[in-house]
Amino acid sequence: MTEITVAALQLAFSSDIDANIANVSRLVREAHGRGAQVILPPELFEGEYFCRVEDEGLFSNARPVGEHKAVLAMQALAEALKVWIPTSFFEADGPHHYNSLAMIGPDGEVRGVYRKSHIPDGPGYEEKFYFRPGNTGFKVWDGPAAKLGVGVCWDQWYPETARAMMLMGAELLFYPTAIGSEPHDTSLDTARLWRRAMVGHAVSNVVPVIAANRVGTEHGQTFYGTSFITDERGDILAELDREEEGVIVATLDLDRVKRHRAAFGFFRDRRPELYGRLVQDV
Repeated sequence: MTEITVAALQLAFSSDIDANIANVSRLVREAHGRGAQVILPPELFEGEYFCRVEDEGLFSNARPVGEHKAVLAMQALAEALKVWIPTSFFEADGPHHYNSLAMIGPDGEVRGVYRKSHIPDGPGYEEKFYFRPGNTGFKVWDGPAAKLGVGVCWDQWYPETARAMMLMGAELLFYPTAIGSEPHDTSLDTARLWRRAMVGHAVSNVVPVIAANRVGTEHGQTFYGTSFITDERGDILAELDREEEGVIVATLDLDRVKRHRAAFGFFRDRRPELYGRLVQDV
């Protein structure tokens, strides 16, 4: 039997990057102490979710992957603990800016960078002002005993993202996110929709899903947490509520997952020759 233990972190963030890194590091250590081999912090944990407004001064917070304080801190921690840490950060690449993720291995090295493919633009989530659409394509990494696929927040609403990573060989799907209340409609609570979308990816691809969100209220915008880990059938193995900070951990039987995926036949019965409409403009 091949097993892997994964973790998701959930916490609130302030404008103090050093304090945020310290809090994430504390929970990474807790997750490691509970046996986690891959540990997922939330999206853009370097600070408050700044995309709620358009402020040109905030571009100064972006850094190249080799210079970003959050990435450097997680590299040192990953090496010390011998764990994998998918690390979301605000990336500067010359004149371009991306919502990026550095996959950090247990040697502390950045194994590659994924740039968020789908960029939202709406009240409270005005990311198109800050980020170019990612130019890396979807990415999958050879992790501990399994191939790791990672989508970032808005990516998680797209079944194409999950299926593409699966066709690239992913065996676990990770989604760091920053999502909460909708400023334009205070009656709209997307928490259940957010979870259903990713549970759907788990079921349709017969793959475990790990999702990490933030909590807390930042300038009137409240993030609803509810981070979770599902197995390959979409059953919730571990979860957090809408307010608590903490760590969730689950151990997954990869051999069982492979058997179930083969038995369902979803990949056997695909008809790619019929899917051309998916890559045409609407």
